[in-house]
Amino acid sequence: MFPPSCPDHKLTLVMGERALYVNGDLQTARRWFDAAYRQAALRGDPPALARAALGLGGVWVHEHRTCAEAEMVRSRQRRALSMIDPWSPLSLRLHIRMRGEQDYRAGRHDTIMRFLVQARVSGDATAVAEALNLAHHCLLGPEHAAIRMELSGELIGQAAVTDRRADLLMGLMWRTVNLLMAADPHAERCLEELRGLLAQQPYLAVGYVVNAIEVMLSIRAGRFEAAEKLAGECFERGVAAGDVDATGWYGGQLGAIRWYQGRAGELLPHLSDLVSSPTLSAIDNFPLAGLALVAAITGERRTAAGHLARLRGRDLADLPRSSTWLATMYCVVETAHLLQDAETAARAYTLLSPYAGLPVLASLGVACFGSVRHSLGMAALTLGDLDLAVEHLRAAVHANLALGHWPAAALSRCRLGQALALRDGPHDAAARREQATAAAEARELGMTLPGVVGRAAKGHETCRFRRHGRHWQVELGGRLALVEHSVGMAHLAVLIANPGREILAADLAAGTWTRASEAVAAAQPMLDDQAMDTYRQRLAQLQAEIDEFESMYDLERAAALRLEREWLVSELTAATGIGGRARSFTGSEERARIAVGKAIRRALSRISAVDPAMGEELRAAVQTGLRCCYRPY
Repeated sequence: MFPPSCPDHKLTLVMGERALYVNGDLQTARRWFDAAYRQAALRGDPPALARAALGLGGVWVHEHRTCAEAEMVRSRQRRALSMIDPWSPLSLRLHIRMRGEQDYRAGRHDTIMRFLVQARVSGDATAVAEALNLAHHCLLGPEHAAIRMELSGELIGQAAVTDRRADLLMGLMWRTVNLLMAADPHAERCLEELRGLLAQQPYLAVGYVVNAIEVMLSIRAGRFEAAEKLAGECFERGVAAGDVDATGWYGGQLGAIRWYQGRAGELLPHLSDLVSSPTLSAIDNFPLAGLALVAAITGERRTAAGHLARLRGRDLADLPRSSTWLATMYCVVETAHLLQDAETAARAYTLLSPYAGLPVLASLGVACFGSVRHSLGMAALTLGDLDLAVEHLRAAVHANLALGHWPAAALSRCRLGQALALRDGPHDAAARREQATAAAEARELGMTLPGVVGRAAKGHETCRFRRHGRHWQVELGGRLALVEHSVGMAHLAVLIANPGREILAADLAAGTWTRASEAVAAAQPMLDDQAMDTYRQRLAQLQAEIDEFESMYDLERAAALRLEREWLVSELTAATGIGGRARSFTGSEERARIAVGKAIRRALSRISAVDPAMGEELRAAVQTGLRCCYRPY
């Protein structure tokens, strides 16, 4: 609804205050207050001018994001302040609004807290309520949880004095958000009370926050399709309410969904646009941190490192402790892990340690990334402290289950299994159990779990390959990764074990190379008769064991044996030709060159998918052709 061109300016002012304090319609309120300010200026009515300038600030802090809009509102507020009684309640309310805005942009809270004390002394209930609301915005860092709970309780009580429904709804909204930020198990009780009041009479600004929390709860429940639909509807409601955060919040919600789906790479174009948007809060670094993470996921390592350096600045501790600080740090830790940036991981670990018991909540409940324990575990994993990583990740699984955040629990369990495998070996029973459980949970939720990127407890300067059943354990430069077996991985293992030595592709293909023989390979089979007989005997034994376990309904052990059987079948098939005869590379060095080169390149791609840095280093050191060689120097 647009204000008419020339109504009485006092009526226009009343309409603006009704839109803001009764309906929570920020967009309509701005139009009425803008018209009221212009009319009051023409009619020379300073009190009306001040009320309009105050109303233009809205109910949230930093509602005017572009430089032009923000400066216009500040200019109007300063002008109004200069024209009214400096000791009037209206003057105090204008001071509170302007100082709250300044503190927020500076990442501080000291000035608004002094004005809150002044408002209490003045006895003006409206000034107190507005100071309490603005103080909340400036105290959204995790270190201020206790004082926020006190302020929200005081605001709820103050609403009975101001008799403004908006104050009650804002107080209950802040209390709900504070409980969610504290991982309080009763947070949803307060949310339900808020829903009940909104059902009686809508208030668009607070209703939009409730909608955003409902999207977050759907993501926690692992209902990704429903959450994405709700996020779209929430965005539309935010736009209708005139909330400037609508675009950023939608980006955060979609980011959380895609992260847990394993599809974060799809967000690269969206995040690239979002980080430059003037609608973002001046102290919100979450989109930039998300862009760094997505760049790392998609293999844009230089870009990811650049964004991470931009976030770190002189010191990572300098990042403002806003409502998105924990979510920003979550992305910083995940990016540092993918880049194996131990320095950033160590600094992040120190900064996050005091908040281990909190959930990673973005803004006012917009998105949740599980327990801070997960980030601490990932930082420890990046540093190579596997005992500490296991401790934190095990605690993260428990904390995420307590939150009812099933995707985060599955991800933490996956990382716990990987950390156990890095520490105790891939055949460790606990590691296999956690990984199997995580895989089952991920399938049920429609998630794609990440691969292993790890750092060994004690680094090694040389590269080493070790075979563990269907996997190879690769160690290089203090990093460690598990990669599925393939013919190319076997070729690489031979080259790695003989650095600097040229080996004929034909020898690698036929499996005939030894240190004592450098001649061109004769027509030798890939598997000799004895080896093939051994494979076939093992296949028969596996099938018998599978049948036995299935009859006992031990499906987990049967499934593990079935995987080994499938691998043996593929090995035997690859090594035999028509009629089951051994396949050879008779008479063709060129065929061997092509086959071995393709196999090695595929193996390097598999390693890069797990650890891009390791894959890049090996790719630069491995030479293929008629003669193949690993040259690490």
